[in-house]
Amino acid sequence: MIVSPRARAVLSTLVLALAAAGCATAPREPITLNLVAINDFHGNLEPSKYTYTDAATGKSETLRAGGIEALSGALAAWRKEDKDLLFIGAGDLIGASPALSSMWADEPSIEAMNLMGLQVSSVGNHEFDQGRKELLRQQNGGCDSPRPKKACKLAPEFKGARFTYLAANVLDKATGKPFMPAYRIETVKGVKVGVVGVVLQDTASVAVSSAIAGLDFIGEAEAINRTLPQMRAEGAQVIVALVHEGGRTDEAPQQPACKGLTGAVVDIVKQLDPAIRLVITGHSHQGYLCQVDGRVVTQADAAGHLLSRIALTVDPASGALAGIDVKNVVMDPAKFPADPKVAAYLASVKERSRAALARPLGKLGVATVARKGNEAGESPLGNLIADAIVAATRDQGVQIGFMNTGGIRKDLDTGEGMVATFGHAQAVLPFGNTLVVMDLTGAQLRRVLEQQWDRPAASSPTILQVSQGLSYQWDEKRPLGSRIVPGSLKFMGAPVDDAKTYRVVANNFLAEGGDNIPEFAKGTNRVDTQLVDLDALSDYIAKNPGVGAPQTGMASSVRIDKVR
Repeated sequence: MIVSPRARAVLSTLVLALAAAGCATAPREPITLNLVAINDFHGNLEPSKYTYTDAATGKSETLRAGGIEALSGALAAWRKEDKDLLFIGAGDLIGASPALSSMWADEPSIEAMNLMGLQVSSVGNHEFDQGRKELLRQQNGGCDSPRPKKACKLAPEFKGARFTYLAANVLDKATGKPFMPAYRIETVKGVKVGVVGVVLQDTASVAVSSAIAGLDFIGEAEAINRTLPQMRAEGAQVIVALVHEGGRTDEAPQQPACKGLTGAVVDIVKQLDPAIRLVITGHSHQGYLCQVDGRVVTQADAAGHLLSRIALTVDPASGALAGIDVKNVVMDPAKFPADPKVAAYLASVKERSRAALARPLGKLGVATVARKGNEAGESPLGNLIADAIVAATRDQGVQIGFMNTGGIRKDLDTGEGMVATFGHAQAVLPFGNTLVVMDLTGAQLRRVLEQQWDRPAASSPTILQVSQGLSYQWDEKRPLGSRIVPGSLKFMGAPVDDAKTYRVVANNFLAEGGDNIPEFAKGTNRVDTQLVDLDALSDYIAKNPGVGAPQTGMASSVRIDKVR
């Protein structure tokens, strides 16, 4: 058959069109988005002790893990595998920090995160430790700080975070709108990833009330869900929630698809829009890779001990999330050589800090004064601090001191020499809280102690550390509001008189009703001494050689006892 030139041209065009159509309909490969998450870094620029259960062997492992050298090394290695890696955080990057960071207003930790390429993080409750103004300075830079003795002292200029803090559920009371961005959309490999961040709604119970004045904290799930329409309108295809609230599980931190997660974050996750399938959490300082209602819920312990590696598989045609693979990786410095720029920065901070941190205070009676409480809740370090703040305010008539366990961030660990330095003490009390003295009646003292267990907004009791001279016994079998054993509450061996007035000292966090103990806020004749708790502890160590040693011949619990 003879085909005319015109017919051949038509046929050729048809073949090309069919081929092009075939190419257009050929399936595209799924897209893998790689995320790395950190939470509760708390300014731990250097490695610290980490003990965990290895999921593969079931054995307990202990090492010094974390620190920005190991973190930077891991990120550098993983970016060689994927240059588009997204590094994100779930709050408490700063606050409650070791002295190496806190003595410089946590500016070194912000700069470290900048150097490591952090792109976005939710706020945590500790981002509010120094108040709204200071948080905004940490974000935006500058030297106008409520901590003028610390801010811009490491370097004359502080430019702030190059990453974005998110606070979808923290509203300005004056406007009713988030006082910081609620979300951020990142385009990664052509996919728009929406990241929304929230902090625990109960931040008011764990922050100094004056630090969060003018702010409202609404429900975490409510805030996340209300942002979704706007995020979708801006093209977000995959949604990731950063929730600075957490849970607990007995399962190993590297155990995939754990099922035993409990705690406040579980109810939050269950209330989220079904479109949210990945929730990165914080606050509870646990490592886990769990499943809740078919969603992946992760946390990477604290202090940089772990990083969570998350691989999202995305359908290129629809943008739908097809799969999530997660791993918690131990930040072993031996396995992740430091990024040279980060190593150089850490060396410079340490050199600037060396003299101040090494300043000796005095010799202890033991190498380590532990913060862990006994069965009754009393700890050696809690006793030491409570005694120290009483000693610092004795000239103001103070008789009794209280210290909250959450404010004691590390053991007072000096090593074999037993000489405590300023650096050791600041690691224990990094907040710089001031001491407030007040009058409480005996009846109010009793209510303060009963509120340790009767805390509706809290998930667990807190046992206040008390100064020498105050003692009591408690019974967990007794009902809330009456757990103090009748007749056991005594001061200097005599029963506390409900009608008598006692002069009391506590840090400003407790004095404002922090830790869900509102009775403190009702104290009268209040004076904020402006004395800093760290200075009180330092002075006490200097003036009392051998403190911290167990008292020979005394019962293990001489202040707080529990009915067994």
